[in-house]
Amino acid sequence: MTTGAELASLSAQTMWESDRASQGLGMEIVAVEPGKATLAMQVREDMTNGHGTAHGGFIFALADSAFAFACNSYGETTVAAHCSISYIRPGRLGDLLVAEAREVSRSGRSGIYDVTVSADGVTIAEFRGHSRSLGSAFVDHGAAGRPA
Repeated sequence: MTTGAELASLSAQTMWESDRASQGLGMEIVAVEPGKATLAMQVREDMTNGHGTAHGGFIFALADSAFAFACNSYGETTVAAHCSISYIRPGRLGDLLVAEAREVSRSGRSGIYDVTVSADGVTIAEFRGHSRSLGSAFVDHGAAGRPA
């Protein structure tokens, strides 16, 4: 029988293999559990804006990727229906940004997830994502419990 942790791990592995955007931005998966995901990304020079701080679009991309791995952790194809972000403090060149996503609500095909983005333990942004399951699985739920 597949555990939730095994399914979350298999789901993340399956998604990561095709996630060229997150890979290209240098993101790393730190942890994935059912309904939760933590990703990290270092702010590179090509991610800074005219003020020398992290461009908000890259912060949003990190939060969105953490949201995606959290809401897809059940192996069901799930997409964003609506997302918003509030920027609290700037990210800086060289900062290791950490995005921690957690499930707030999941009912039927809809979910709500909150993502906190921090640098050195200080919150720099808060993101909320609303998800919608498409009603199909993208991993074999039985495969998560089988040895490789």
